[in-house]
Amino acid sequence: MAPIDSGHLNVGSRLTATFVLLIVLILGGNGLVLWEFNRARTQTARVADANQQMIVVLQLQVNLLSFHQRLVELTRSRDSQRLAAEAEPLRKALYEQMRQTRSALSGLSAVTRVEPAFWPTLEAIEIILPTQLNAITELARLGDWDAVQLRLGNQLKPIETQTGILVESVDRQTRRELAQAVEQMRAIQSRILIFVPATALCSFVVAAFFGWSTARRFIELRLEERVTERMRIARELHDTMLQSFHGLLLRFQTASELFPTRPAEAKQTLDSAIDQATQAITEGRDAVQGLRSSTTVTNDLACAITTLGTELAGSESNPNAAEFHVEVEGTPRDLHPILRDEVYRIAGEAMRNAFKHAEARRIEVEIWYDERQFRLRVRDDGKGIDSKLLNDDERPGHYGMRGMRERAKLLGGKLTVWSEVETGTEVELSIPAANAYATADGRRRSWLAEKFAGKLVEKDTETKS
Repeated sequence: MAPIDSGHLNVGSRLTATFVLLIVLILGGNGLVLWEFNRARTQTARVADANQQMIVVLQLQVNLLSFHQRLVELTRSRDSQRLAAEAEPLRKALYEQMRQTRSALSGLSAVTRVEPAFWPTLEAIEIILPTQLNAITELARLGDWDAVQLRLGNQLKPIETQTGILVESVDRQTRRELAQAVEQMRAIQSRILIFVPATALCSFVVAAFFGWSTARRFIELRLEERVTERMRIARELHDTMLQSFHGLLLRFQTASELFPTRPAEAKQTLDSAIDQATQAITEGRDAVQGLRSSTTVTNDLACAITTLGTELAGSESNPNAAEFHVEVEGTPRDLHPILRDEVYRIAGEAMRNAFKHAEARRIEVEIWYDERQFRLRVRDDGKGIDSKLLNDDERPGHYGMRGMRERAKLLGGKLTVWSEVETGTEVELSIPAANAYATADGRRRSWLAEKFAGKLVEKDTETKS
């Protein structure tokens, strides 16, 4: 089972992919709908701009007709003073109309096509009409009203005709824009009617599959949890009861050999074996309950390992009388209690293997408290391990190396073993500092504590009941 990292649930790749697909469908479907609405908004804006252009050209035509009509009325009155008095207001009104027309055209959106004849018409109006107004005023002052009427007909009438042509052209353009917009809106409506149900249906199917996958994953996690718990019990039994019973077997063999010749020593050996059996029963009960710790309440891992190494060095497990030494590098820091116990068990298993099987003369344990990681190394100068036997994961009945690797993986660390025949063995455990060290103020619980605290309380409750 993969380690649970930073307290996050390992939901599995299939469930993650399904969730991602569901999010993509929802976002993609909504994105397509929003895109179509944006296209509809663009079409609406184009129609609105076309209508605005039509309003501007009609307003221009109306103002030109009013301008021409007023000049015709003044000409008919043959009042030169009145014509001269109203010339300036007419000129200002004409300039204001041109300014409003240009401002309205400039305010249209970039996607709107302005009628090409619009700008030449405006320029002609701005150039011709003020000039003609000045000429008409001067002719009226001289009393040449026939020339005034002729100029009104020959110079101003073409401007009105050109403006009328512009109105017809803008009207045709507006009709085309409206027809295209109607066609585009129908197409957009059809696509939206397809996208929305399709997105809803696909999202429903994927969501149903996601729910089924979630339930299945929870069942798989419960099964993995049960398998992990069984493996934990197997490791605990190997580290405690099996080791203790192995020692008891050696004592019984010794007592059996001493009975014929030295019965008193045999009895002492049996008494010692009885005490060891009592201790083994206690250790086995604690192991099954998951309550066994590193035998120290001061969080001094080096002290606990030293105590265990001294016991192993003075027992029958040390036939070669190997020397034992513990060295600490860096400033010792508090480890998370549960993690500390697991590290202690890994170190204990490596030390027992070294004392019992390595035929070593010296066994060393090195502990590093580094800023980036915590490291522990067990090293001996014994006979080493054949590379074919180094990985005993597939050897039935042998759980030592397998248990050490499983513990290291559960801690989020890495276990590395170096060994060759006649060159000794090194077992190194490395754990990232973020997982290993306890915080100074205790406000943040480790991911390991979060994982195991509930299990330990549950086990303790079951035992007491």
